[in-house]
Amino acid sequence: MSRHLGIGMTSQRTRDRLISRLESEGISSLEVLDAMRATPRHIFVDEALASRAYEDTALPIGYSQTISQPYIVAKMSEVLLLSGSLSKVLEIGTGSGYQAAILARLVKEVYSVERIEPLIRQARARFQELTLRNIRRVRPLRWYYCHRGTARGADAATGTANTGRPSYYPGR
Repeated sequence: MSRHLGIGMTSQRTRDRLISRLESEGISSLEVLDAMRATPRHIFVDEALASRAYEDTALPIGYSQTISQPYIVAKMSEVLLLSGSLSKVLEIGTGSGYQAAILARLVKEVYSVERIEPLIRQARARFQELTLRNIRRVRPLRWYYCHRGTARGADAATGTANTGRPSYYPGR
């Protein structure tokens, strides 16, 4: 059985309940809700926390970092799409890779940078497991400062930091 499908507290039914909660909290973009419904959040957290993956809360991912609560991921994605269809998005702070995985279902290309090497390796493995082939780069943050041209022309940028406060910038 694929771990994407989940059982019990990681089942599709549990994911659907999360989507219903997000709708009741004001998330209205069907694209975003569908992307979140299709993305198994439980594979982005430690197995010991998988049963809590569909709670609307941030969870630890190691290295003093957290995976953002689903409402924040949904709202940030929804805000990015307000200006219309996006081709290329730069994400700063890959973390577990969950936000990038959601964005990969919404835009043509995602470029993501992260400062913590083990998180980069884990995120890359998850993207490969989910066959998300439009996440073009998952690189160390120092790489971004040396090679900014790769993500040049991004339609928008998004990022989160471990301060617990999201930031986003809908571009052009």
